[in-house]
Amino acid sequence: MSLIRNFLGMIRFSHTIFALPFALLSALLAWQDTPFRWQHLLGIVLCMVFARSAAMAFNRLVDRNIDARNPRTANRHLVTGALKVRTVSVFVAGSSIAFMLSTLLFVPNYWPLGLSFPVLVFLAAYSYTKRITSFAHFWLGASLLLAPLAAWIAIRGPYQLVSPLLLGGAVMFWVAGFDILYATQDAEFDRVSKLHSIPARFGVARSLRIAAACHIVMWLLLAMLTYASPHLGAIFASGLIVLAAMLIYQHVLVRPDDLTRVNRAFFQVNAVISIGMLVLAIAQLWIGN
Repeated sequence: MSLIRNFLGMIRFSHTIFALPFALLSALLAWQDTPFRWQHLLGIVLCMVFARSAAMAFNRLVDRNIDARNPRTANRHLVTGALKVRTVSVFVAGSSIAFMLSTLLFVPNYWPLGLSFPVLVFLAAYSYTKRITSFAHFWLGASLLLAPLAAWIAIRGPYQLVSPLLLGGAVMFWVAGFDILYATQDAEFDRVSKLHSIPARFGVARSLRIAAACHIVMWLLLAMLTYASPHLGAIFASGLIVLAAMLIYQHVLVRPDDLTRVNRAFFQVNAVISIGMLVLAIAQLWIGN
């Protein structure tokens, strides 16, 4: 049991809640014009869990030496020895294989299987971006953009992609924004270690403004989705007002001279946002249509 707890802690399993609701939201929209199948729902959940598990574990492997030098991350499992490199490497391989096998639940649609390996490569590549570019936050956002886009393609194929691309774009800027907020904690460490991040490059105060701009773009893309999708209407649109309030609250929590509430802004507020948008979509499709 302790090994399982260590793995769940390493990959921050509870954080699956950030992307999964948006994948399910995209699937809900796709099912409005396509028959619902239970194996598709199972496939989406399994693919999300296994792809994210592989990506997170791979990131911990790649960053273990950096984590050891950073006081904030020095207690991570690979640093302390709670998990061994070989064990985590096997976990990455197993999760990757499980992800690819899970795409068979969508057969005779072979698009998910065909795209599964390129998706894994894209997710894994994120782990190296901080060594190359300050805009690594947007690569992370693009990685989560794949969740609603992939769910749509798994159900309907690569057709009529306006809605999932708008939703995916909103997810990308949402994730990039809160990842910039989170990275403010390591701004000085990144500068000293010659790692790239927006807070290390532009400073904390300017980074908070960039994060706020990302969240404005997110809100605008969701507003465009409401207009573009024939299945979303007044209920979902009214929720965007609450979303705006939540985003403002998130940015009120974090100030250049006080980063003590970053974790509260990161975990609590974003969990409410992701689940809330899914609940609004369900209410819209159940009651509003």
